[in-house]
Amino acid sequence: MKRYLKELSIFVAFNFIMAQKPSIPKGTRDFSPVEVQRRQYIMNIIRTHFELYGFMPIETPSFENSSTLMGKYGDEGDRLIFKVLNNGSYLKKVDADALTSKNESAVTPQISERALRYDLTVPFARYVVQHQNDIAFPFKRYQMQNVWRADRPQKGRFREFTQCDADVVGSDSLLQEVELIKLYDAVFTDLKLTGCTIKINNRKILAGIAEMIGAQDQLIDFTVALDKLDKIGADKVKQEMLDKGITASAIELLDPVFSLDGDFTSKLEVMKTLLKDSAIGLKGIEELTTISNWIKKNGLKTAVLDLDITLARGLNYYTGCIFEVAAPDGVQMGSIGGGGRYDDLTGIFGLKDVSGVGISFGLDRIYLVIEELNLFPDSVRAGVDVLFINFGEVESEYAMDAVFRFRESGIKAELYPDNSKMNKQMKYADKNAIPYVILAGENEIKSGQLTLKNMKEGTQKEMNIAAVQEVLKSV
Repeated sequence: MKRYLKELSIFVAFNFIMAQKPSIPKGTRDFSPVEVQRRQYIMNIIRTHFELYGFMPIETPSFENSSTLMGKYGDEGDRLIFKVLNNGSYLKKVDADALTSKNESAVTPQISERALRYDLTVPFARYVVQHQNDIAFPFKRYQMQNVWRADRPQKGRFREFTQCDADVVGSDSLLQEVELIKLYDAVFTDLKLTGCTIKINNRKILAGIAEMIGAQDQLIDFTVALDKLDKIGADKVKQEMLDKGITASAIELLDPVFSLDGDFTSKLEVMKTLLKDSAIGLKGIEELTTISNWIKKNGLKTAVLDLDITLARGLNYYTGCIFEVAAPDGVQMGSIGGGGRYDDLTGIFGLKDVSGVGISFGLDRIYLVIEELNLFPDSVRAGVDVLFINFGEVESEYAMDAVFRFRESGIKAELYPDNSKMNKQMKYADKNAIPYVILAGENEIKSGQLTLKNMKEGTQKEMNIAAVQEVLKSV
């Protein structure tokens, strides 16, 4: 009896577990066929322009050694890195005192030696150092892969998302920044996202501002707080600076920066006056002036270049120009792209004095913006162009011959696998948004033709195979 009750309890528990509705972790998503097609549409346009600009593809592992990632993104970034537990009995080697005291900083390195990549830039720097003897400098690479951040999920912010990066290392020429601005403009123009604003600033200017207010020793705290201005507002930014130990009198000196207005050139002139006693600040202004002049000469198709002095980007490795791209007016979305210059990122892995600059396209946010503005072309859809209705064995043989001919000419076609009721097959075509259906029954076999039905218009016409192919090639 006891054995029976034990087996019964196991059976009940198993069925309860199996009956639970499956789910996925917060901040992650499943993608439907249509969503995948739309994502590929965006990525194909980005990839095309990456290669037009001379960038070459690489890929790196989804997880890196923790030592590669930790300490490269600042304290806030480090907290958002997903750690991977060591294999096997990972608690065996943990110091008992550290475990008992719940000392997180002491325990974590003992149970986790690897972490999911936070971005693509630091792994790229590691790649360059490891393969420095096999690549030619300046080295231009692009990378389109997933990254992970233990962030709080919200609209446009996920824990797993895709970045599309383009970087060049081995050149400190400002022409690289100009090229990247033009690259942003070209991609967003092709995606029909007209009116995007490419915000630009320079970390040297931020260093100059920190110097001006006497907070040069608190540059990281200053820039991390300032970078949140458009998210939390000036009052909360000032409060965060106070909490970090920046004095109230120093913060008062920032008022001209918070209220800076006007066009690109006039903003630069105001900052030039404010930073007249800061050599590093004036160097940053000089760099932005050079970039602005190049853009004026070459022009942008649809994007707008704007100087945003409060743009800081919280990542510690940026040293020069920094970028963020804002969606067209009217769309409530965070930045859809960003990047900047890093003068010695490879230095942390032992390769000194190799300057780099790069940008990233936020695929997931770009998708949401295009969807909100209804800019996906009708041709971007999942599934086939045409479905052959299955009328039986003889008719299927006739249909399959045409199916193979269509596929050889680049037309996506399929035959419904079962001889089901016509209504069921039509519902299948309708649910999968298949634009055309072909009827190939006894009459069509005798005449050697096909009946093509337009699912959207509800019209149909008997045609020869060549004529049908011409119609379907335009889908």
